[in-house]
Amino acid sequence: MGLLSLGTPMHWDEAKKYADHVRAHGIIQFLNLWEATKNSQKDCLLWGDEIEYMVVSYDEENKKAKLSLRVWEILQELAKEEEEAAKDPAKKLLVNSSWHPEYGRYMLEGTPGEPYMGLPRDLLEVERNMKLRRELACKFMKPNEVPITLTSYPRLGCAGEGLDPHHDPHGPAARSLFVPDDIINAHARFPTLTANIRRRRGAKVAINMPIFHDKNTPKPFIDPTIPTYNDYPEDKNAIEQGAALPDHIYMDAMAFGMGCCCLQITFQAVNVEEARKIYDQMAPLGPIMLALTAAAPIYRGYLSDVDCRWNVIAQSVDDRTEEERGLK
Repeated sequence: MGLLSLGTPMHWDEAKKYADHVRAHGIIQFLNLWEATKNSQKDCLLWGDEIEYMVVSYDEENKKAKLSLRVWEILQELAKEEEEAAKDPAKKLLVNSSWHPEYGRYMLEGTPGEPYMGLPRDLLEVERNMKLRRELACKFMKPNEVPITLTSYPRLGCAGEGLDPHHDPHGPAARSLFVPDDIINAHARFPTLTANIRRRRGAKVAINMPIFHDKNTPKPFIDPTIPTYNDYPEDKNAIEQGAALPDHIYMDAMAFGMGCCCLQITFQAVNVEEARKIYDQMAPLGPIMLALTAAAPIYRGYLSDVDCRWNVIAQSVDDRTEEERGLK
């Protein structure tokens, strides 16, 4: 997740007045950064990993697993631990981690406290630090809560009580038929971004993942769980105007994409030439690693014919207007 600073995000109608200014100055800033760093030579490679967790609370009595929405409280405790460790060199080794909020109020992101370098001893440190982070996260969780490294929560958006505490769907930001705004991170950036994507698009996002057909799946598959009430003007689009496609699993909120988790690796190369080589090597390796680690085959309780989260993420932040999508 990028830099989270304090401020008041703009409504899209206000923000679009400054769109040309932002584009122009974005290019100027990039060129200035390029001029300042293009000849930079670092001492060594720096890199690190980011692990995103979903915090799940177990209800043993009723045999239910729910997404816990109290990660903000956990983050505050972890931040205190970091601050104390920064003042005490002896404790710093025991709390060698850094914690950050993510899009979902049930999501937790942990990184090493300091970047790794290009030495064999750094490779040997990775697994130990991952284990340390999990132990630190659990330290501030309730006995029935667990940080799970799961790509896509299989029952996100299903009817029933899947959140702890429970909230009904709908909300002014996402206007979703399936998930409440209460699962979005409390930082103003996230609900505003969610609402502004919908405002610019002129409708809710429409995510459609192909259903997996077995002998018991009707053809065409028309999802019977899509609500038919019209709380918001765009809700009627789902079935009446084709936002929900036949033979597909329909989702209508940014949370279905940005609420997914992953393991990320970030590199800072020695120089631009090394960065180019790393980038070129990742181009063929990335799809292979993605196929080997495919871990997102279920959405809203349905088995999909796709096992990767990428198309869900792309569709969840698609803010293109009808004209830009070629519909007008």
